[in-house]
Amino acid sequence: MNNIKENSLTQSFYDIVKIIKKSKESAFRKVNEELIQMYWHVGEYLSKAMKNNTYGDGYIKNLADFFEKEHPKIKGFNRRGLYRMKQFYELYVGTEIVSSLMTQLSWTCHLKIMSGCKTLEERKFYMELSIKEHYTSRELERQINSGYYERQMVSVNAPLSEIANSNIKYKNIFRDNYVLEFLDVEEPVAEKDLQKSIVRNLKNFILEIGKDFTFVGEEYRVQVGNHDYYLDLLFYHRELSCLVAFELKIGEFQVEYLAKMNLYLEALDREIKKENENPSVGIILCASKDDEVVEFALSRSLSPTMISEYTLKLIDKKLLQQKLKEYIELSESEVNKIDEK
Repeated sequence: MNNIKENSLTQSFYDIVKIIKKSKESAFRKVNEELIQMYWHVGEYLSKAMKNNTYGDGYIKNLADFFEKEHPKIKGFNRRGLYRMKQFYELYVGTEIVSSLMTQLSWTCHLKIMSGCKTLEERKFYMELSIKEHYTSRELERQINSGYYERQMVSVNAPLSEIANSNIKYKNIFRDNYVLEFLDVEEPVAEKDLQKSIVRNLKNFILEIGKDFTFVGEEYRVQVGNHDYYLDLLFYHRELSCLVAFELKIGEFQVEYLAKMNLYLEALDREIKKENENPSVGIILCASKDDEVVEFALSRSLSPTMISEYTLKLIDKKLLQQKLKEYIELSESEVNKIDEK
């Protein structure tokens, strides 16, 4: 009886801790919201004052000098900071969709987005991604530097013939290319070393593939008949409510990889998948692939399997942008052909 009473008492303590944490988080959000609103209004004032030429070109410099002399304890209002506030207002004024997102991000995250993105679409993408994935400013910076937006858009705009029709719904979740520069391994690398390095850097790997992934295990054993097979990496995806098997290949994609993955997925669905979960998904992660071979291999495959490339170095964003441009032009060309008919 005493144990029951003691457990009840302990639980009440945890309940109080939850209340405190929830209140602190709410307070932080409100403080951040007020802070972002303040930067917005200061930026608005500066923008209008500069446009009207009310105080001359040296207004912001003089204002920064004023803060430094009269209010040295108020940080962030130097010349650079004031220009950032003005830029912040001018970038987003009149964009209602973005304005609803702004106060959900820290000022540091906004600075990363403003300095690293060129278009409103790209900035909005990183805002939504940061909110969804709860990125720190450092994690956000890494995604911008790795061309996450371009890679996601390339995957979404890639010709549909590259992916079996049954797998189209996964295009917004899985990408055509993954950047694994954080592994810090030299090519050529053995598959086993690649796998071990990913497990050692699991936090960064999940940042790259998406925070909805939960790690289940490495060398995960599945049994088919009297034979044991081992999946390189097994994850669970919360949004899809399914198991996701990763197979790592150090060379170019080979057709036989798909047959083995189909076997793994069938074994997972029969032996591991729970009744309330969706069919398992496979990702074959290769150093390279021939898109035409991938198209032929997937055209008659009924299992949800993606063929993606990985690189161990950051990709030149200009190359990604060029590839995206080509895909968009190809897509527009196909639409025009249909309209002409």
